[in-house]
Amino acid sequence: MPAADTARTEGPWTTRRLLPWITSFLTERSVDSPRVCAELLLGHVLGCERTRLYMEVDRPASPTELAQLRELVKRAGQQEPVQYLVGETWFHARPFFVDRSTLIPRPATETLVEHAVAWARAGGATVRALDLCTGSGCVAVSVVAALVTPRRGTMEPPVAPLDARVVATDLVPAAVDLAIRNAERHGVRDRIDLRVGDLFEPLLDDEAGTFELLLANPPYISDAELAACAPNVRDHEPPTALRGGPDGLRVVEPLVRGAARWLRPGGRLLVEIAASQGASARRLVESCDALRFVSVERDHEGLNRVLVADRA
Repeated sequence: MPAADTARTEGPWTTRRLLPWITSFLTERSVDSPRVCAELLLGHVLGCERTRLYMEVDRPASPTELAQLRELVKRAGQQEPVQYLVGETWFHARPFFVDRSTLIPRPATETLVEHAVAWARAGGATVRALDLCTGSGCVAVSVVAALVTPRRGTMEPPVAPLDARVVATDLVPAAVDLAIRNAERHGVRDRIDLRVGDLFEPLLDDEAGTFELLLANPPYISDAELAACAPNVRDHEPPTALRGGPDGLRVVEPLVRGAARWLRPGGRLLVEIAASQGASARRLVESCDALRFVSVERDHEGLNRVLVADRA
């Protein structure tokens, strides 16, 4: 933002002036989704939802707000993730707390949620799911919230709520704490059992064969692909949530091989994968006698995204 004397000449720094200025600044520095980032930063500093910005376009920012905004915009321009700067992001039409303990939820992962919800709704009145590598808890919370809330729309008949419950695990204790906060935020804490541990490690022996649905968004970026990632990802998001080893399957492989023990016969496995891993993920499933390959589903950008398999 220009100096104060310029601001006095041109008038106060209102939302109407700030949004295009921040967007232009971030665009020049190759920040992803600069307009959305500008809205997130300004909404955070002004203490309002993004939609509220457009209802109060002539609201002037105070000197204190301008100082805070200037610092945050500067950091965002240096490729520091805006979601970490403001402490939250939106996923599947809901706001989620985020911090540096885990991955920032992305729209591509909504494909995993959509397939899980559709499959569960087609299956019956109850569903018990297992969510591995839960991170912020965005998948577990989104699935449960979608299933336990009656769906109403102008073009579709209401859909009755299901009795949905999830056991969710993560290796990082701080990530589990974050997931607890998000479950509480969306009123589903009593339906999600969050545990610390690596993949299946926190599960009990008597839970074997009790899950209808197994979900996972594991680290799957190969070493070569990680080197090519944008700096806001590569330099700021935790390696434990990103790195999948030389071929990207270091975590995916034991996850798929261990899935059959915990799924009921006919249960479904849904695993997010890299766009380049469709063929290798299929071969992995086909090497497991107790699993049956179903498909590799594409995300909204047309990229391979979700490995689908059933317990034989």
